[in-house]
Amino acid sequence: MARPVKLLSVGALTLDTILHVEALPAHQGKFIASDGVQIASGMATSAACAAQRLGAEVSLWASTGDDPIGDQLIAGIAAEGVDCSHVRRVRGARSALASILVDAHGERIIVPFYDSRAQADPLALPFADVTTFDAVLADVRWPGAAALALKAARAAGLPAILDADTAPLAVLEQMLPLASHIVASEPAARIVCRHALAPETACAELASRTDAFVAVTGGAEGTWWFDRSARIVRHVATPKVKVVDTLAAGDVFHGAFAVGLAEAMPIENALRFASAAAALKCQRFGGRLGAPGRAETVAMVAATWPAN
Repeated sequence: MARPVKLLSVGALTLDTILHVEALPAHQGKFIASDGVQIASGMATSAACAAQRLGAEVSLWASTGDDPIGDQLIAGIAAEGVDCSHVRRVRGARSALASILVDAHGERIIVPFYDSRAQADPLALPFADVTTFDAVLADVRWPGAAALALKAARAAGLPAILDADTAPLAVLEQMLPLASHIVASEPAARIVCRHALAPETACAELASRTDAFVAVTGGAEGTWWFDRSARIVRHVATPKVKVVDTLAAGDVFHGAFAVGLAEAMPIENALRFASAAAALKCQRFGGRLGAPGRAETVAMVAATWPAN
């Protein structure tokens, strides 16, 4: 039996308070939640947990304070089987927090807080050899660490995958040239292109600016990716499910896509695998807690894209 692929996930680690409400507030006031959880999460962290559930061996490189919340965060992610030995603890810093409201349609409002002391740029990678991993995934929440990891991965010929989500333009422009694979959300694509475009058009424009693989995710509308061999934009549909909670669906997508690349899946198969995992997550409340296992993801792929 082949060994599990090994992934490094770099970026956000936050304590998320997730509350389920009937409707997202349109005015000030008090609102009673019908459900709620508090978990260790964050973009890179949720992707790491998703990849671990899909059969990879995953290490997380993130940064927290040396406070009790940091202890809680590390314990929560280690319980998922993710290696947290590379998580940095910064003396005197506060660990990251996020408050999240999820409505009856699965849409959400996210309000994160990051202490700049905890997010200070690292001086070096926390390990000697990046080639102990089969792929590296980085989000945009800890740019200094992401830059180091993506550069090292690309120099070693490993997939260097960027989760390009909403961030300042300067951060996105710093990160994009470092990645071998860019999977951008529609909002991030609009920021980089500096104007609103259809996802298909944004995908083509982003691809014209880089030699990397480029995809743009559109939630329930699917994913567009640029096929350089044919010089056209292709589309992968999202499986149709009853949506309960979209929180962390993008992170699950990125984690699953990284697993697919590390396992040398053909690119469209990796995107289908990621789309299936993200769709399954959307059926469950609780952010990353809804990330699926390997067997149900493979079954969803087979049901959605039957072999010809």
